[in-house]
This record gives sequence, C-alpha cells and structure tokens, in this order.
Amino acid sequence: MAASTLGSASGPLPLCLYGLCRRRPSPGVWAGARRLPVPAGSRRSVVAASGPGASGTDRYCMELLRKRDYEGYLCSLLLPAESRSSAFALRAFNVELAQVKDMVSEKTIGLMRMQFWKKTVDDIYSDNPPHQPVAIELWKAVKRHNLTKRWLMKIIDEREKNLDDKAYRNIQELENYAENTQSSLLYLTLEILGIKDLHADHAASHIGKAQGIVTCLRATPYHGTRRRVFLPMDICMLHGVSQEDFLRKNQDKNVRDVIYDIASQAHLHLKHARSFRKSVPVKAFPAFLQTRIHKHGLCWITQVLLQNSRGSCAHGLRTVQCNTKWLLCLIGKLLK
Repeated sequence: MAASTLGSASGPLPLCLYGLCRRRPSPGVWAGARRLPVPAGSRRSVVAASGPGASGTDRYCMELLRKRDYEGYLCSLLLPAESRSSAFALRAFNVELAQVKDMVSEKTIGLMRMQFWKKTVDDIYSDNPPHQPVAIELWKAVKRHNLTKRWLMKIIDEREKNLDDKAYRNIQELENYAENTQSSLLYLTLEILGIKDLHADHAASHIGKAQGIVTCLRATPYHGTRRRVFLPMDICMLHGVSQEDFLRKNQDKNVRDVIYDIASQAHLHLKHARSFRKSVPVKAFPAFLQTRIHKHGLCWITQVLLQNSRGSCAHGLRTVQCNTKWLLCLIGKLLK
C-alpha cells in the first residue's frame, strides 16, 4: 500500500484490535504451562523452567534469551513442554544473529560471523554441529522436529544484508526484511509445534511483518543515540522529514505523521492476520503470543501521537520498550 494512503496522526485509527489470541484456546493447550513457575528475573527461574534433566547447553540458551529477548523468553515459557527447549534454541539462534550488527566494529567481521553460522547450519544438517551451545541445541531441535533448512538460511541471509547500516528505501523493503526474519522464525515455531497449515502460514507471514515494523519503531530511540535512523525513506520524504529531525527528537506534526503511517502499516498486517483467526488451528495460537505485545505497542504509539500537549514520539517508544508487565499478568492468568 502506498504511504500516502496510510492516514495521518490528525485522526484516530483503531489500532487496539485483538490479535489471533482473542479466541481463547482449549484448556489442553495450556496444560503443560500450568506447571511452570511464575517467570522471574533471576537465574533460579531459568533453571527451574528448564527442568531437572536440562543440559548445560539448554540452560545457556534460556539464559541468553532471558537477557537479550525477554518477551520471547516469556512467550516461550507458555509453549507445550515438549516444544519449549526447541523454541528456546531457535530464539537463541535468532539472538546470536541479531546481536552481530551491534557487536562488531567492521562489516567484514560481521560477514565472517554470518559465514560461521551458515557453515554451522550446513553442519547441523550433516549431523556434525560445532561445539557451541546454541548450535548443539539447534541441532537437537532440527532432529526432533525436522525443521526446514530454508527458513534458517533466510534469517542468516537477511541479517547479513542488514549489516550495511542503511535506512530502508521504502516500506516494502522493511516488510521484506521482516518477512525473511520474523516470519521465518514463526514458520519454524509452527513446525516445532507440529503445525502444517496454510492458514497458519498466512497469518504468520502478516504477523511477522507487523513484528518487524513495530520492532523498527521501538528501536528508533536506541538507534538515535548511535546517530542512526532506519525508518523508511519514502514515508519520511512524503512528509518532508529528514533523519536529523529524528536525531534531534523533533516533535513536529510531520514527524508524528511519519511514525503514524509506519504504525498504520503494521496495524493493517495485524488486521489481515486476524482475518484468519477462525481458520487457524487452536494449537498454533501459542506461536503467536507476541502478537499481543505488538498490538499493545501500537496502542501506546497511537496514544502518544494523538496527545498534542504531552509527551514526544521518542518518549512513547521508550515506554513501549519497557512495557512487558502486561505479559507477566497474562502469564499469571494462564497459569491459574
């Protein structure tokens, strides 16, 4: 959809929609989750959730996820027991790739790291994983669930392209990045849950794109501290906004309109995903738990943009970054 049709921040947009998780799953889906301890921010919770028979590599993945992707960690705790360790391995793999860009000082070093993971995936499918905790756990997940190699390689390839540190030229480029990373991650999660369903795949595609867009918005304040702006250039140009406006935390209406247009595109993807809610198998719902996080994030962004006299875009996005308390409440209700 063209950026010009996405609306502006001058009028409300009903972003606070319910995602696929609106339809409550049957009690059997959460039977395994009820025995889980309430998530906490300590290492003891990681060991408890992994169970008495967990290996050191399993606990390593959980700890990495707890530190680097806390929302993903919480959502993974709610997966069925037989799928949980594989989900932790998959998300830990994603964290390893995602943090390469911030950890290296030169692109060449990042490319070498990505090449390591390409070879690692090849070795995993040759039953010869390297002695690296995430690689070992991912190999177990591949063996256990027969995961599709193509999705793993797509994540690596797209992360590798993203090492260039360039802003997205248009919203479609951002959506392609999200499809090849977030959506691929969801396809693999569905395989871990044993779901092979066309409707679930379609929903995962739209949810992954929405997640990628919202993540880009949420990361804007952080990137600004490093003097980087990755928001789609076509939408910025449409509203006459420069990267310097974001770096200076400009609060003008044009800046708010840019954020609003981008958030509106994420809203449209969530709306498309919701249209499949009656067709998606109930057992697939746990894979989409993070949809609620991003729906909540879009609500926060909208509220801030529509408050002309209070707050700034950057303040609202930072608020979204810190907002995981609601998920803890959701977990508490599900574990009752």
